[in-house]
Amino acid sequence: MKQIKTIIAGICRTLLGVVFVFSGAVKAIDPMGTVYKIEDYLKAFGGFFTDLLPLAELAAVVLILLEILLGVCMLLNVRTQWTSWLALAFYAVMTPLTLYIAINNPVSDCGCFGDAIVLTNWQTFGKNVVLIILAIILVVLRKHVYPLWRGWMEMVIAVITALGAFAFMEYTYLHLPLMDFRPYKIGNHLPTLMEYPEDAQPDVYEYSFVYEKDGVEQTFTLENYPKGDSTWTFVRQNSKLIQKGYEPPIHDFEIINAEGEDLTWDILESEEPVTLVVMYDLQKADKKQMDKVERLLGEEAKGERLEAGYILTGSGTDEIISFSLEYPALSECICTCDPVTLKTIVRANPGVVVLQNGVVIDKYNVRNR
Repeated sequence: MKQIKTIIAGICRTLLGVVFVFSGAVKAIDPMGTVYKIEDYLKAFGGFFTDLLPLAELAAVVLILLEILLGVCMLLNVRTQWTSWLALAFYAVMTPLTLYIAINNPVSDCGCFGDAIVLTNWQTFGKNVVLIILAIILVVLRKHVYPLWRGWMEMVIAVITALGAFAFMEYTYLHLPLMDFRPYKIGNHLPTLMEYPEDAQPDVYEYSFVYEKDGVEQTFTLENYPKGDSTWTFVRQNSKLIQKGYEPPIHDFEIINAEGEDLTWDILESEEPVTLVVMYDLQKADKKQMDKVERLLGEEAKGERLEAGYILTGSGTDEIISFSLEYPALSECICTCDPVTLKTIVRANPGVVVLQNGVVIDKYNVRNR
């Protein structure tokens, strides 16, 4: 019986360790993606949580380090009696939180596994239910887990893991993710990823109609609304999405210049390389890199504007005007695009994407050039 308990505890420890390491690793590959996801949650919750937005980067670093450190310690059987309690505490927080998210749907996916594996909110909750059960079993059987390491070796493993994870995060932050799981990765043909198949399932809505009679409002459906009955006065129509239809991987890629012209297909169909400098937020952009941006796109850039390239931003009019006054050589380059799309395109501010015939042929962080 004792041996069986040891085996069960070992299985739980290994499964939890693998999940923690994988979850932390895919986040470490793309730490800015984790920051953006935390910001999305804070904005969706609103109120007091929006005051915590400046702490999003710190929260991302702590979360990634915690997951990797817990996972490695579990896999290597380091302080399992402690890490089992930490794992249980982690999922005791995350399980009810993901249940709330699944019910209210403030953000479409949790980002638990970055962009590597996208889960729905209900799938995430189900995953956490399974993992908290494993954590409970491990806590109950923790005395049947026998340590492989003792004393200073445990500290060495923990320190090396934490420093290695932090160094890896710093590298990907200063450059770009080593693995790109998003639709704008190098080699992808963007127009293909924007297409809707002929048999694509459309969104399904439920409609209701509100009519008024004698000062009283009543809601009707398509089947029973008072068609042709002049005693009822139409007030409003309501619609509710009951089934999400097909959505192509790229669906919000639209580039508009200062004159309001849509340049999207001019850029996607250009046979010459087009340089797009992405600055999703002009105020947050690294100003130390503007000299490099000016050399790319400014007055020194040769040829027509399409050949020279553009700045893409999600900033508002006031921010664009302020930026144009500060960097007049770049004022003609600025176009607008959805800020969420820009964050997806490249994890840098500023970052560069080069397109030719709609294909992403290059992508880099400006600070690395």
